[in-house]
Amino acid sequence: MHRRNFLRALAATPALGSLGALLARAADTATDENLPLVRAITRGPRFHWFGYYDKFQFSADNRYLLANQIDFEGRSPKADDVLRIGMVDLQDGDRWIELGTTHAWNWQQGCMLQWVPGSDREVIWNDREGDHFVSRVMDVQTRKMRTLPQPIYNLSPDGKVAIAPDFRRLNDCRPGYGYTGIPDPNFEKKAPDDAGIWRMDMATGKQELLFTFADIAKRPFTGKPESAPVPEAKHWFNHLLFNTDGSRFFFLHRWRNRGPATGGFDTRAFTCDRDGKNLFCIDPWGKTSHFIWRDPEHVMAWAWHPSLSAEKFYLYKDRTTEVQAVGPDDMVVNGHNTYLPGTKNQWVLNDTYPDARRYQHPYLYHIPTARKIPIGHFFSPPTYLGEWRCDHHPRASRDGKLVCIDSAHSGGRQMYVLDVSKLTMVS
Repeated sequence: MHRRNFLRALAATPALGSLGALLARAADTATDENLPLVRAITRGPRFHWFGYYDKFQFSADNRYLLANQIDFEGRSPKADDVLRIGMVDLQDGDRWIELGTTHAWNWQQGCMLQWVPGSDREVIWNDREGDHFVSRVMDVQTRKMRTLPQPIYNLSPDGKVAIAPDFRRLNDCRPGYGYTGIPDPNFEKKAPDDAGIWRMDMATGKQELLFTFADIAKRPFTGKPESAPVPEAKHWFNHLLFNTDGSRFFFLHRWRNRGPATGGFDTRAFTCDRDGKNLFCIDPWGKTSHFIWRDPEHVMAWAWHPSLSAEKFYLYKDRTTEVQAVGPDDMVVNGHNTYLPGTKNQWVLNDTYPDARRYQHPYLYHIPTARKIPIGHFFSPPTYLGEWRCDHHPRASRDGKLVCIDSAHSGGRQMYVLDVSKLTMVS
């Protein structure tokens, strides 16, 4: 057994207690064949993470990594819980640089903290101000900050437009993705006609409701009959993402036919123009989850499709019925997928959920040769479940050379950087 795997096996032994955390840290610095070194860039006693995988965490020059900081874990956020916002200076001993705070956050996606596309000095995050959610834009060099009247979920590639769902409703329908502190005024309504997906001009703050829950609920259902929304189904939106030229965006329409206690819901995936027009149901089959745009016309998504009667990653061509499977079933498993920058969309960065031994396995996958390269194996403590689980959500630097993950293998969620530059040189 390689030294790293041996240390990790010891670290996973519950009887070792705090010694296990020390061994886990030692495993991060140990060498192991074919696996990149793992560098811990944050440490306790506070906990650190970034959240979702489809936004810029690394600064353009790879010096600073954005991060969230909190002093507790293992419970849902409360309205008065304050999350610290900051960045880690990778060229100055991983020094923590505080930028601000927020009252609008969750465990899976943080506060949507990210570098504004097209800028090398502005960052943005969501916050709560009185009875509404807002977004803060800060120049990290001057510390000058402006407030926009709406929270953001995703920004267009040129940084000029933001889109967002109703975070109040999302907090009730999908805990771990919405924000607490402001009740949903439409809580009792199944498909409200005054809320849905909004667009905001990043320069002026002007907002526009593109379409409502009532609008989407009226769209004809073409999936499995047993998944069709019933009249009493409660509808919501989640996971919005612009394509690579900002002309259209992808989003998930979800509804719950069963009681909340079951946790069950169904899904269909749509695309539309950036102004909400030309709506197209790209996947009606009820299982769409993680996805990423490859280019303006193609999106890679985990879903079920009747062509194979299987759940796997598929590559869809927007506004058509063209679809093809991506990779063998045993190689490309469900996870948080992105195309690795600088590789001409040949390499996919992905991760896994904990396996039977509670290990998570981030990896690279080379599409042309169906080659899978593990980049680590990390123990996930059994207390990290449900809403406050710690998914790796691997994020690549903009040159595709570095990867950052969130992981709880050392005893609490922290951030780790891996150098994958040499792994993609062999194609």
